[in-house]
Amino acid sequence: MWWIFALLSAFFAALTAIFAKVGIKGVDTDLATAIRTVVILLIAWAIVIFRGGEWSISGLTKTNWIFLILSGCATGLSWICYFKALQLGKVSQVAPIDKLSVALAIILAVVFLKETLNIKQIIGALLIISGSIVLIFA
Repeated sequence: MWWIFALLSAFFAALTAIFAKVGIKGVDTDLATAIRTVVILLIAWAIVIFRGGEWSISGLTKTNWIFLILSGCATGLSWICYFKALQLGKVSQVAPIDKLSVALAIILAVVFLKETLNIKQIIGALLIISGSIVLIFA
């Protein structure tokens, strides 16, 4: 099932790029990011409440809180940079280069989480990096 959600994530990320490019025309990108964040906040909390997950908040550990907050900070910074890049560049260049995060996540997972890679994962990461380099200079 994981790959279905991963494909849906990719599809919605692609829609995000298209919708954002149209939506940020003539708008401060920080304001656009703030608006997007409020929408996501409302949707996320609606899903949590609908599924009854709000009661498990008391079970979060200090480590959970620290790393979820750090993840939120990284997400916010990513979105701010992404919207600025979309405002300045073409979706066909920005979106694929943004996906360089996949290769970077693989590298960081090896370094910090001590994950091991097989040859297919290494080749895939190298192809993503190569494609990003081609698009940067296209």
